Amino acid sequence: MARSRTTEPARKTILVTGAAGSLAKRVISRLHGRYQVIAVDFRRKVDTDAGIPSYKVEIHKRGFEDIFRAHRIDAVLHLGRIFPHESDRSRRYNANVLGTKILLDLCRKYGVGQVLIHSTYMVYGASPYNPSLLDEDAPLKASEATQDLVDAVEVESLAAIFLWKHPELNITILRPCNVLGPGVRNTLSVLLSRRLVPVLIGFSPVMQFLHVDDMAEAIAVAFERNLPGIYNVAPDDYVAYQVAVDQCGCRRLPVPSIPPALPRLWSRALNWNAFFPPYMIPFFKYPVIIDGRLFRERFGWKPRRSPHDIFGYYRKQKQVNP
Repeated sequence: MARSRTTEPARKTILVTGAAGSLAKRVISRLHGRYQVIAVDFRRKVDTDAGIPSYKVEIHKRGFEDIFRAHRIDAVLHLGRIFPHESDRSRRYNANVLGTKILLDLCRKYGVGQVLIHSTYMVYGASPYNPSLLDEDAPLKASEATQDLVDAVEVESLAAIFLWKHPELNITILRPCNVLGPGVRNTLSVLLSRRLVPVLIGFSPVMQFLHVDDMAEAIAVAFERNLPGIYNVAPDDYVAYQVAVDQCGCRRLPVPSIPPALPRLWSRALNWNAFFPPYMIPFFKYPVIIDGRLFRERFGWKPRRSPHDIFGYYRKQKQVNP
């Protein structure tokens, strides 16, 4: 009698956007092998390991949809985002907001069963009236203070609409605190990579910091557990901003904070917009501490890297390149 042959179930196919970024590369390395991964970036084509298809796509062109036609995609990890220091407001809005809308529509059209969206704690906005601890139900007020964060808030609002209207997409939205570490090019990482760092006189708000490896693990866990919803991702501990500046081996450059428009004028006049942008100034004045309990409890995740580990990377970089 012939022996029956068992076949292994087909691996899930995952499309990861923002594949050129340090965070996405770490997520891909964690998932590759167990899943079929497709790397996509809107800025450039990414060199990948064997077996990982890589595409550079234009948001508004047909090539994006061609990827969905060519591959049976089971899940999308939307990690790509253009930061304010990387582009002008109009291009950033088109890429971040309209690009996300196109992506979510394609997910519906082609029957994608799971979507994870990487957001940011900055959607809450920095205000003296914020509660001491912000949970996921707190209002998103960032766009009230600055146009530079409108795209981040609108991406979240768009994703939340799809989350409730289209439960078949199984959407998970992650709002991490400040993600730092090797290769990260967000605003705060660019700032702390400098030797001379502006600080506002009279202000040193506490902040939360997360190593890029811990955030990559959080994304991988959230994907594999697939518990749709909105989650803050942050450790329990926090550090005063000016202490973080010292721990990263930076020298403080005191900037007057009164009147409120003065630090913005200084930033523009001294061409600091790339690493001390005006939209970030409220975050250097008022603490924005998010409650990460829900994510930690539901997913059994906790960060492994301490603030000392995170700041040590920036300090050592300055020692290696004096």
